[in-house]
Amino acid sequence: MNKWKKPLTISLVIGLSTLWLAGCSKETNVHKETDPSLEFSFYGHYDWYTMPPWGADPATKWIKDNKKINVVPISSGGNAKQKMNTMIASGNLPDVIWLERGADVEKLRAEGMLVPFDEYLNKYPNLKKWAGDSTINMLRSPDGKLYQFPNWYTSRPNGNAGYLVNKKIYEELGSPKLETVDDLYNYLKIVKEKYPNVIPFEPGQSAEGSDILTSAFAENRPPMFNNMLAVPNGNKLKSIFTDPAFRESMQFSNRLFREKLMSQDAMSQNRDQVIEKITTGRIAVYAASSPTEFGAKGDTVLRAQDPKAGYIMVWPIRKEGMDKNKIFPGDYKQLGWNVSVITKAAKNPEAIFAFLDWLTGPEGQRIIFWGPEGLYWQGTAADDTPVFTDKFISDTEGRNHLMDSLVNFQWNGNTVYIDSSKAKFEATLPVEKRNWETRWQTDITWKTQYNATAFVNLDPAPDSEEGIVAQSVADIYSKAKATALTNAKSDEEVLAILDKAEKEAKQAGYEKLLKYKTEKWQDNVKKLK
Repeated sequence: MNKWKKPLTISLVIGLSTLWLAGCSKETNVHKETDPSLEFSFYGHYDWYTMPPWGADPATKWIKDNKKINVVPISSGGNAKQKMNTMIASGNLPDVIWLERGADVEKLRAEGMLVPFDEYLNKYPNLKKWAGDSTINMLRSPDGKLYQFPNWYTSRPNGNAGYLVNKKIYEELGSPKLETVDDLYNYLKIVKEKYPNVIPFEPGQSAEGSDILTSAFAENRPPMFNNMLAVPNGNKLKSIFTDPAFRESMQFSNRLFREKLMSQDAMSQNRDQVIEKITTGRIAVYAASSPTEFGAKGDTVLRAQDPKAGYIMVWPIRKEGMDKNKIFPGDYKQLGWNVSVITKAAKNPEAIFAFLDWLTGPEGQRIIFWGPEGLYWQGTAADDTPVFTDKFISDTEGRNHLMDSLVNFQWNGNTVYIDSSKAKFEATLPVEKRNWETRWQTDITWKTQYNATAFVNLDPAPDSEEGIVAQSVADIYSKAKATALTNAKSDEEVLAILDKAEKEAKQAGYEKLLKYKTEKWQDNVKKLK
């Protein structure tokens, strides 16, 4: 699929290491150093993902000009599953695939389509240094080899999940206590009465906020267990449909919907509609897995119109009597979010790995997160963190615009490096001048995310017996959640819908799936120990 600009004797100079590419003459064993050049194709395996044009922004333009790297995007066309199947069937794979860990990766690996990274790990220093052996070993496939390059891996808590609150409305209502489920309910009722054109509670796309609310009804109960379709109980995983916290939270969410305290298009709205509500200030409270992304945009827009406007975050909501420090509206994993794999279609996989390794290192991260040197940072401190310029503070709008434009190029984010750099700089500033996202991450969200590393890679292969059961249970769950949220007319009806779903799930083989996931979970626990 790819064509090398210089397919024979070329070298790729990246960061700390120089890679002599393998296309040189074996007979003469001569390496000729020329203008380094690398082009590879990249496919993001998501319906929603569209890679921005490479080289159209200051950061990727710098990489293209200085590192001679060109990345050619391949789009999913809004149907990632079909696109992937077509590429596999035709044998026309991209060089790099960016996707979720788990079944899809293992399917590609089992069919011999992926390149292992083991021989590169000691040659290129960044992944091994920053991710560490523990994370790398958790990423290894059953054959013991490493095929996955992690994204936003970490050794410290991170994450953005939580509750965004409209600052102006909150202060105009007297900044009431907003800590418990009852506090939230009463606040939303007042908002509905006083601000008829404002949505009291915005749950975002697919009513994600209703999942966030699950965390309010039990200690050590992150919403990820909902999507996992299994909840820990002792050393076993039990049904989501019988989980007390999930059942009570669905009753609460349904009550908000019934009383029009929640967005009435919660299950049908798209991303742009959610952004529009937030940037125009038409919401009072927004709960999501990453509300900081929209909150930062909304805060900038609203404060430009009115200095008293904007957004704040509050400590996660909890049921009365629960320990506030054991409420987790989100989670983090050492392995991070997703991964990049290099396929055997790549003409020179080592060159691609070297680039990814540079990109996940300090220099690459500085550039792909804050742009090239001389714009918002100049030089580095003794610990290799960037020294931010005055423009980083004075040009908030330009800085945020640049950072937003780079989000979809951050394929192998180094969480500890980025978070440490941000926190170190922000600590030197007065509160009013701190970056909005970093302030709330430091004060609230990083402190309230659950370590879920033990629950990675629990999903069975889609074509396995357990995988077929998993798809059936997922369909039952999605239907039951939507019906309980938007159609139920009472608390009792919510429970009846969930009871019916439990019965259907059991008939579909749910117990077999829970047994499979329990075994995988306990294997992870042993690895981590």
